[in-house]
Amino acid sequence: MHEFWALGLMSGTSADGVDGALIQTDGIRIIDVGPTHYSPYPHELKSQILKAYGSCPGPEIEGLSYAITHHHANLVLSLLKKTAHKADLIGFHGQTLFHKPPITCQIGDGRLLSTLTGLPVVEQFRLNDVSHGGQGAPLVPVFHQALAQSLPKPLAIINIGGVANLTWIGHEEKDLLAFDTGPGNGLIDDWVRKNTTLSWDEEGKIAAHGQVNETLLKRWLSHPFFAQKPPKSLDRKTFQACIEDIKNMPFEDGVATLTAFTALSFKKALEHLPEKPLLWIVAGGGTHNPTLLQMSQHHIENDMKKASELGWDNDALEAQAFAFLAARSVNNFPLSFPGTTGVPYPLRGGRICNP
Repeated sequence: MHEFWALGLMSGTSADGVDGALIQTDGIRIIDVGPTHYSPYPHELKSQILKAYGSCPGPEIEGLSYAITHHHANLVLSLLKKTAHKADLIGFHGQTLFHKPPITCQIGDGRLLSTLTGLPVVEQFRLNDVSHGGQGAPLVPVFHQALAQSLPKPLAIINIGGVANLTWIGHEEKDLLAFDTGPGNGLIDDWVRKNTTLSWDEEGKIAAHGQVNETLLKRWLSHPFFAQKPPKSLDRKTFQACIEDIKNMPFEDGVATLTAFTALSFKKALEHLPEKPLLWIVAGGGTHNPTLLQMSQHHIENDMKKASELGWDNDALEAQAFAFLAARSVNNFPLSFPGTTGVPYPLRGGRICNP
């Protein structure tokens, strides 16, 4: 079992940019935490990614994959130069464009990234999982479990990205359950972009001035996904019809209703948990939206804390997770489990590309 300084890279479905984070790990323990770096996508690249969402692409996205890989490589080189830190390997999630198991598509070229950086790269973390009947997501629960080792159980960790996912951790090591809960920031961002020159509802200020449409909320929450038993996962476009439903609504009311939808999806997730969590830990971009957090706290009722309140690096958490998963992959430890993605047994994953 080898220890590494692993550099994880994460570009989520919000398509805002790439997070990079270094951790020292053997894939079981988090031994030390290193520096982080964020590199926003240029406007044109972000626009191309947003246009590519919603279907499984073909050869026409080779140019986009090339540009995304170079952007990741520039982040790696910049982070290592800026901090004078070493890295032994890279965990490269890639950019998800479509996810509907058994099909999942994360673009980005691990071999090219390895050549550009001179480092081994672990990529395509989801493919082995979906080929064995798994959902391919979420993959971060085993990292969450390592982070939360000393915390009282049971607990839940919610990551609010473009899509939101939940990890439930029970008293025993085998008590691990995970699934996508529903929309995260994606729908809110789409509606804000559609109506303004803004990219997102900064600090939830727009939603705070809107009125929630309870009738629409009730209809949206009747979607079969919420009754489906986990493990389960979503494509970013699964609930895109909601944008059509609010097109004639005042702008602020649309933002408020979409925000309430994300918050209520966490309450719906409670129906699938073996035991009510003592603590909810919230991570991801959604933690920068106080209105969303207030709505979520109201519906969940139990104690809720931001990841940063526990000393975790909220914004770099998923990047750290893929550093951890890269180390697990090289050390031949499983990445996914029956309770996290629905695979029949604990399953290894990741493809290693050497320079």
